[in-house]
Amino acid sequence: MVYTRKNQRDLTSAERRAFVNAVLEFKRRGGYDELVRTHIGFYVSDGDDGLRVAHMAPSFLPWHRQFLLQFERSLQQINPRVTVPYWDWTRDNSPASSLWSDDFMGGNGRRGDLQVMTGPFAYANGHWEIQVNVSEGRFLTRDMGRPNDPIRLPTPADVNDALADPVYDVAPWNSTSRTGFRNKIEGWTPASGNAKFRNHNQVHRWVNGLMLGAAAVNDPVFWLHHAFIDCLWSRWQAAHPGSARYLPAVPPSPGDPQYRRVAALDEPMPPFDVRPSALLDHRGIYRYA
Repeated sequence: MVYTRKNQRDLTSAERRAFVNAVLEFKRRGGYDELVRTHIGFYVSDGDDGLRVAHMAPSFLPWHRQFLLQFERSLQQINPRVTVPYWDWTRDNSPASSLWSDDFMGGNGRRGDLQVMTGPFAYANGHWEIQVNVSEGRFLTRDMGRPNDPIRLPTPADVNDALADPVYDVAPWNSTSRTGFRNKIEGWTPASGNAKFRNHNQVHRWVNGLMLGAAAVNDPVFWLHHAFIDCLWSRWQAAHPGSARYLPAVPPSPGDPQYRRVAALDEPMPPFDVRPSALLDHRGIYRYA
């Protein structure tokens, strides 16, 4: 049965409570931290050697689609009615948005140590201790908008620029690809400072704290952010039905700098052992409201 992922602003109070409770129970059982480990393990930049599948590569979108599905299916084992909502950050674009309410994602971090003190994922409430991190911190941190180095959230115009590109991705298939929907939505640019980051990357930096870096999954808003990225990929596919295919279709050849460094259409993406070609159409599993 096809289920629906809703905009978080449209959730009922019961749906918000069910989602939060399922996430907390998944954390209590230890499964949540396994997903944090997965993301840290596959947080590979295009300056590193070896295969990249999660970031700075064409498989950024299908890899995270599968990652979201793994998370969502785990929550549904706890409560079959739960789905992952999405956060449209072009509309809900301030710390005052309902997303950050005390009964959902909780609020901003406090000054000084940036510790989140409100909501179900506050360390002080006793249910959300950071167990897997790239540092020693045990509590969730946020620094929305980065007041000391201000950054804004993406606008509808930023998103529309990415959606208008009719080509999925282009060589060299990494963070330096000048065109292509994938890199425009992932958000790497040749600019400097905060202008270097757009869309997906810009949102991670706006939330800041633990959302900035390999351990970003420790902040549950990660899933709502990536659900919207997945939603935008779905919209892009619908807008370009004649050309909305994954690239590269075949692996880069020996001698190409990206040889064995990116996943082509029918090559498996670790650790899931699933190919991008199997993740191009989600309509038999879920839809977006």
